[in-house]
Amino acid sequence: MLATPLTLPCGAVMPNRIAKAAMTEGLATPDGRPTPALERLYGLWSDGGSGMLLTGNVIVDKDHLERPGNVIIDREPDADMAARLKSWAKAGTRGGNHLWAQISHGGRQTQKLVNPAPKSSSNVTLALPGGQFAKPTPLTTDEITDLVARWAMASKALQDAGFTGVQVHGAHGYLISQFLSPRVNLRTDEYGGSLENRARFLREIVAAVRAAVGPTFPISVKLNSADFQKGGFDFEDSLKVVKWLEEDTVDLIEISGGTYEQPKLMGVEGMEAEEAQNVAPSTAAREAYFVDFAQAMQAHVNVPLMVTGGFRSRAAMEQALDQGAADVIGIGRPMCLITDAPKQLIEGRDDLPRYEDNLDVIPGWLSFLKRFQTVKAINGFAGIYWFYEQLWTLGHDGTVDESVPPFKAFRTVDARTKDIQRQRG
Repeated sequence: MLATPLTLPCGAVMPNRIAKAAMTEGLATPDGRPTPALERLYGLWSDGGSGMLLTGNVIVDKDHLERPGNVIIDREPDADMAARLKSWAKAGTRGGNHLWAQISHGGRQTQKLVNPAPKSSSNVTLALPGGQFAKPTPLTTDEITDLVARWAMASKALQDAGFTGVQVHGAHGYLISQFLSPRVNLRTDEYGGSLENRARFLREIVAAVRAAVGPTFPISVKLNSADFQKGGFDFEDSLKVVKWLEEDTVDLIEISGGTYEQPKLMGVEGMEAEEAQNVAPSTAAREAYFVDFAQAMQAHVNVPLMVTGGFRSRAAMEQALDQGAADVIGIGRPMCLITDAPKQLIEGRDDLPRYEDNLDVIPGWLSFLKRFQTVKAINGFAGIYWFYEQLWTLGHDGTVDESVPPFKAFRTVDARTKDIQRQRG
């Protein structure tokens, strides 16, 4: 089934069931414009056989980056920006695949070096060690209305540039996720309290985007199956929101999970105990983190679902498709090194490497140090930054370096990020 086309509700057809999952690239100019390095990276992925490529975060507010080096569309593109977007889209679709842009806003998960006064649903500070994230200020209703319009404007600009779809990022603890979470959203107005109110921001964005791009352009939403935090957005909430999004003409929902505080999406241990969810386990879940949640949802909705997180074997991917647990399989980290992983899987490759299993900074005999929150955070993020470094080298010279030590990658990426921010001023 991996090679089987998928017709979306809007009528668009994906040529196969494998998608390159969204991964932050950090390859834009300091002021958020696409670059030749970004084009090179997406050209390689387009040649690699994916049915669809999802970009990393395209940000709708320059003051709320996921990290420096994000593409930013927070106003109507000028001639230079429009040309750069078109070049990026052309490179990213040259293999006949879809290219969808993931549109996002960092909210309280914007680092202090980018913005020492971020906005969020409420004034709840991110609970991570190191003081890298400031206490946010609640958005006003006028600011919320403005952001809804920015999502629509960015979507239309991307459509005009040649992107074939967009994804509204409502997961992983970014701004929309901050509205959905009862743990983070303490508002008492029409955007807080009940789930219907907490989901209002997301649904207004989807409606505005649909009005901007028309009925035949794919709109996706990335949604947490759960935050996996006590008092957070849980599976029952997620299922209700998926039902609403189906009514709102969303064409594909990507099921993921976690936040910076509980990075379930990366298979990394969080800052607190994981909150269990009332979902029956299956054998497929031993490999794919969120497949059980998607399978439980499939009994209640008809909208196509994409599952990302942990898939490495063709057998597990085919099992998820055959059993109806997923309609699209997302592949992330392996494609930081094997850009044609989809083509190889469709042609019969059995397994993709699990690079993350060998990226601990802390050796086994010092594992007791992981009891300290700062050490635990550095160990987890160093492995993530190792993949960032692979994307940087792929974009700049088309190569990868498996031998780079994870802590060196952590220091290199951290220094580069700070340098890009200095150039932003």
